[in-house]
Amino acid sequence: MTKIGLIAGNGQFPRLFAKNARRLGYSVSAVAHTEETDPNLEEVVDHIHWVKLGQLGRLIKALKDDGITKAVMIGGVKKTHFFSKIRPDMRGLALLRRVGGREDDLLLRAIAEELATEGIEIIEQTFGLTEVLADEGVLTARKPKAAEKADIDYGWDIVKEIGRMDIGQCVVVKDNVIVAVETVEGTDITIERGGRFAKAGASVIKRSKLQQDLRFDLPTVGPQTVKVMKEVGATALALEAGKCVMLEKSVMLSVANKAGITVVGLPT
Repeated sequence: MTKIGLIAGNGQFPRLFAKNARRLGYSVSAVAHTEETDPNLEEVVDHIHWVKLGQLGRLIKALKDDGITKAVMIGGVKKTHFFSKIRPDMRGLALLRRVGGREDDLLLRAIAEELATEGIEIIEQTFGLTEVLADEGVLTARKPKAAEKADIDYGWDIVKEIGRMDIGQCVVVKDNVIVAVETVEGTDITIERGGRFAKAGASVIKRSKLQQDLRFDLPTVGPQTVKVMKEVGATALALEAGKCVMLEKSVMLSVANKAGITVVGLPT
């Protein structure tokens, strides 16, 4: 069988990728991160190795031992863990010192370059998964109301700008006011925070960074995103078509329809 490596972070995206890769006939070797990756990933991969955040040398050795020459990096890492959970080995420490910063894109590209020196190519996260990307147009039964559309239009360019500055990929808008900007806490907590200020009727906008490298950190939503929106009374979700991953797409849209939430995919 053709082999593919999976460098797994948190969330359900690694499981989705692994299940699909095996369905396509690939043998999946995963490197998972303790206190970050879902332990249930073991059920859907052929081999798994556990490392601590920052153990780059051990990660590379695991992939090479399994004969991996192509791999994907899928799933987030809580940014707060870079302050409390990181345990770099000598190779990881050397990379951190060389890079001199912990911005997402800078660090991920440096890791990919380090892997390339060992004959391991990092490929796009969308490998074999185009069906899970957001389509363009209205994806739910309900179309956005005029006020929701105005908020989406207002927030669309703003979230592009915060992405350009490597701050986040999501904003929450109510009545043309930005009530929450995603930073280190992630999308769900951003929505919760924005919902507390907006009370009800907020719109959530999520899109890729202007300089988005399709190998890393694609915007991702799923049923849980919609459930959080329902809890705080947010009513509209706008996603970048072709660049935003929708986990369990049919389930997510069903939950949105039942909650009366409109979901739209917008062109880049």
